[in-house]
Amino acid sequence: MIVAPSRESRREVCRRPAQFQVMHQNWNHLLFLHWEMDPDLLRSTLPEGLHLDTFEGKAYLGVVPFFMNNIRPRFCPTVPGISDFLEMNLRTYVHDDHGKPGVWFYCLEANQALAVGVARRLFHLPYQHAVMQARVDKEGWVHYKSRRAWTGVSSEYLYRPAEPAKVSEEGTLEYFLAERYVLFSEIAGKIYSGRVYHTPYLLSRAEVARQDARLFMLNGFHPPERPADLAHYSRGVKVDVYPLTRN
Repeated sequence: MIVAPSRESRREVCRRPAQFQVMHQNWNHLLFLHWEMDPDLLRSTLPEGLHLDTFEGKAYLGVVPFFMNNIRPRFCPTVPGISDFLEMNLRTYVHDDHGKPGVWFYCLEANQALAVGVARRLFHLPYQHAVMQARVDKEGWVHYKSRRAWTGVSSEYLYRPAEPAKVSEEGTLEYFLAERYVLFSEIAGKIYSGRVYHTPYLLSRAEVARQDARLFMLNGFHPPERPADLAHYSRGVKVDVYPLTRN
């Protein structure tokens, strides 16, 4: 029997796990772009054992570029040149047979080759190496560019917060999209999950002057011919990462 996520199961994954952490990292200057998508299309892309998580019957595909900083294994210091890099992912929202909600990643681009290799090996996630650049100007605009290695396909974003940030209210669409603390991966046909823990995002609507959805094309989706339906910004969170476990 497949169980849909309950309000309590969504609360449960927000709590700090009882496991030991394997890694610490900071996620900064996040842009959350979301497009409403055909639920049946997204369902057709999921592995057995995962089910599309919807909000009021609607499904979403998200592009999330951000900065990763101060990355280090537990009990280890940061390492210059390795502990800071950029990441951008394409994702949708799912749950397992028992109603545990989380994220399914179609791809994750990063500009640190060692990090790409480690993440593939430890978390079995579809990381891809990319040439990426990002900076924040004096007016608060985040200039973000990514070009997938070997393809020449590039993406560019220009964004900043458009209002004061606040914690999303439980039960809202913003909460449904942003407050995700479980990642799922597939290993030899079996579903595994990994937890992260951080304080709730302080979110604001994002002012987006430049965006694209070329990441859709690289993952077999037809790029939408409209801007994102939803755009949010977060200054960032400090994150504890936990090991994968078999579902």
